[in-house]
Amino acid sequence: MISNPSRHCTVELQALPSRIGQVRRIVSAQLRYWHLDPLIDRAALGVTELLTNVHLHAQPDKTCTVELELLLDRLTVSVRDHDPRLPVVEDVVAADDTDGLATCGRGLAMVAAVSESWGARPDGESGKVVWFTLPTSVGARDRSARPPRRAPAEAGARPFAEVVGADDRRPAHAPARSAVVG
Repeated sequence: MISNPSRHCTVELQALPSRIGQVRRIVSAQLRYWHLDPLIDRAALGVTELLTNVHLHAQPDKTCTVELELLLDRLTVSVRDHDPRLPVVEDVVAADDTDGLATCGRGLAMVAAVSESWGARPDGESGKVVWFTLPTSVGARDRSARPPRRAPAEAGARPFAEVVGADDRRPAHAPARSAVVG
């Protein structure tokens, strides 16, 4: 018998550098709450790349929605924005960068590398959804990059909406933190 066949979490925000670290913390906390600790690093990396793409490329605004959906053995992370242009995957090494040291244009390649699958689809007439999936099966957990982190007490785990705190993985160029998402 399946006790929780589906779980869902949505966060709306402006995809600004000051918000991306906060959303990464929210995603991490939600996965801990769902006892999916082995997926945290890959999900946080993927959502960071997708939000960075919204920040850099989305027009007319940076408003977006991050959605986590857990269905049985699969976690789907998606970012919906108001720009109808679908992402373009560029070659990892650009023609004028033959040494492979480009500092941009690799985000979707990284999402593809850490996920089981990914894609983009139009969302109505004026928007799109970019998504990726991660398997939650035991085999997938064994392949994760780091051991699971445990809260001091399982009963003390907090849902995503209650999490606020320092982010030790915040990029150097991002502001410290903000109290409000959006």
